[in-house]
Amino acid sequence: MPEPITVVMVGAGGGSVLLELARRQYRICKELLDLVGGAVALAVFLPVMAVCAVLIKLSDPKGPVLYRQVRVGLNGRLFTIYKIRTMYVDAEAHGQAVRAGAEDPRVIPASRWMRRSHVDELPQLWNILRGEMSLVGPRPERPELYEDISREVPGFEKRLAVKPGLTGLAQIKNGYDTDMAAVRRKLVMDLQYIDGVSLGHDLKLLLATVSKFHDSGAR
Repeated sequence: MPEPITVVMVGAGGGSVLLELARRQYRICKELLDLVGGAVALAVFLPVMAVCAVLIKLSDPKGPVLYRQVRVGLNGRLFTIYKIRTMYVDAEAHGQAVRAGAEDPRVIPASRWMRRSHVDELPQLWNILRGEMSLVGPRPERPELYEDISREVPGFEKRLAVKPGLTGLAQIKNGYDTDMAAVRRKLVMDLQYIDGVSLGHDLKLLLATVSKFHDSGAR
């Protein structure tokens, strides 16, 4: 008959194996959800993006329709994010990252609804299909903002443990970051999401995202 301590150790080891198997199964299911969900969403919203493209070119024909920006992704890897351009060309000509404010004059009037409905983020479905982002996860920050925030908010780098997402717990509940207090709340929610990841939770957050298609707090 095995010693009690041996039974406890075997039981603990078995629990660790089951936990790792559950995590692996979740990662596989999440990747499938991203691939299938991203492809379906891209097909559904393609006409909406086409309308946005026409409005942008009519309002500010000098610039491109898509806006490219470097962001910090999984484990600190940099990648290029895609958005529908909603600001005039050279909105950041001074070279510094500036968060958009309420009634920001840099925003093209015809594209304000795109920001309120977040349809300007739809090109990131391509980032999801490329494996750089997930449907659900923390929002990726710009490198320069990430460095500034990391100096003021301890533990901010923990958000890099998972792929950044198009939507997520912090995006739905915390809204737009207006100050460091909002950033700290976002970190708490992002870590809460990371600690309790599950496919069911991801699906609930995707459903909750529907309410953000009319976001009065968007900038």
